[in-house]
Amino acid sequence: MDSEMIVDHSEPVRQFSVLLPNRVGALAAMVKLLRSLGIEVIGLSVQDSRDATVARLVVSDPDGTEQLFMEKGIPYTTCELVVIAMRESGPGLLQCLDTLMIAETNIDFAYALMPSPEGQSMLAMHVEDYEFAVGILHQSGFKLMYQDDLSR
Repeated sequence: MDSEMIVDHSEPVRQFSVLLPNRVGALAAMVKLLRSLGIEVIGLSVQDSRDATVARLVVSDPDGTEQLFMEKGIPYTTCELVVIAMRESGPGLLQCLDTLMIAETNIDFAYALMPSPEGQSMLAMHVEDYEFAVGILHQSGFKLMYQDDLSR
């Protein structure tokens, strides 16, 4: 078996950013639409303004979500997130931030995800260099989560 395949078998977690109208029920309608296809929202960050809301979503089925958004004409963007499972949320968070700071890697934004099936806290981060951050965190002993881990 090719050793490169063993190392690089995990698909990064993909985040969807969707612009929603800033009105009552818009987010609920989006979640209902996803659930109608059996897609669960695993992570959510919402930033609103007076006119529109940017919803950042991590979902159980990114391919199905992308197909749904294209079929329905819902504009979206995607990006890769580094996701770590933390043994202890307080100390784990500081250790993670310190590790990335020492490596001089910036975090663009971060938010917590729903607990993993094992009940672990998870932190999703968008970083300036995905591959570098994954390498540093893995080398430092952090448990990295990939899309396959979240889609079960």
